Amino acid sequence: MTDYKFEGWLGLDASSAEGKMQWGEFEPKPWEETDIDIKISHCGICGSDLHTLRSGWVVRVGSQVKHLALGDRVGVGAQSDSCCSRTGKPCEACESGQENYCPNKHVGTYNGVYLNGGKSYGGYATYNRVPARFAVKIPEGISSAEAAPMLCGGVTTYAPLKHHGAGPGKTVGIVGLGGLGHFGVMWAKALGADKVVVISRTNAKKEDALKMGADEFIATAEDPRWGKTHANTIDLIVCTVSQTDMPVQDYFNLLKFDGVFVQVGLPDDGFPTFQQKPLIFKRIKITGSLIGSPDDIREMFDLALAKGVKPWISTIPMKDANQAIIDFEKGAPRYRFVLENEPEAKASL
Repeated sequence: MTDYKFEGWLGLDASSAEGKMQWGEFEPKPWEETDIDIKISHCGICGSDLHTLRSGWVVRVGSQVKHLALGDRVGVGAQSDSCCSRTGKPCEACESGQENYCPNKHVGTYNGVYLNGGKSYGGYATYNRVPARFAVKIPEGISSAEAAPMLCGGVTTYAPLKHHGAGPGKTVGIVGLGGLGHFGVMWAKALGADKVVVISRTNAKKEDALKMGADEFIATAEDPRWGKTHANTIDLIVCTVSQTDMPVQDYFNLLKFDGVFVQVGLPDDGFPTFQQKPLIFKRIKITGSLIGSPDDIREMFDLALAKGVKPWISTIPMKDANQAIIDFEKGAPRYRFVLENEPEAKASL
């Protein structure tokens, strides 16, 4: 038994997405000696998974956990379990440190079911329990409030940029300057890309993009010649938007020979249709990327420390989570909302 309660904002029905969550107690996953309990200090708000990422302090440690101790400051991303948590040979993805691509059991940090049958409830809460393998130490120099959005939105853009070679000699394009896109700009710059280009509909966020490190800004709705002007100029594009009607054919035309287009946004009605000519004549590659592994998160934190990357965030008291969801859906964040458990505010870095 613990001397603390697991309480949080509960989405009891579809109306919770409209700011009608209810505060209540919940039952964490049944305890295993490979688990830790976390006293949550901060939780980010993400468009695709509104209860996911969190950071806080370890308050209980299983006897089989060797890499964490009581009082460690840790974060958990959008995934908190996979088949590697069970005895026996793990799948190829888990064995290679790519647990986020586990084909056998991918457990989300919210609205998921653990291997022992317990449910995952996310981070709009006071405490949470997770398998320790998926908890990553937050380095000194990164505040808990800054770490929270990095754990999902941050690593979602860091991982594909790193995997596809963003760095010196490359021009990188980021489609969309929202919560994901603003991370993409900063990671591309931190990785040493020669040029970072933001592609958006209007110039409304141009000034912000340049402050984040972008070298160029394309406003597709305000420049009818943008496709021709910038054709064959970009090596790697990471697309963070989720619109089914986005002009992907024009995005492909921006790519150089052997260019790569990575989709990380998830359109509700599927990816737009396109003609295959650029794939054949320019040998471009179209691929996707899913969040990041614990190792990706560690690497990302190291880069953030080395290059001074800090997300643009607004902190909001946990008690105001319902209003935060409403404001989030209206597009208010510039560029990430982070919920903060108020008693912890003074204790965070």
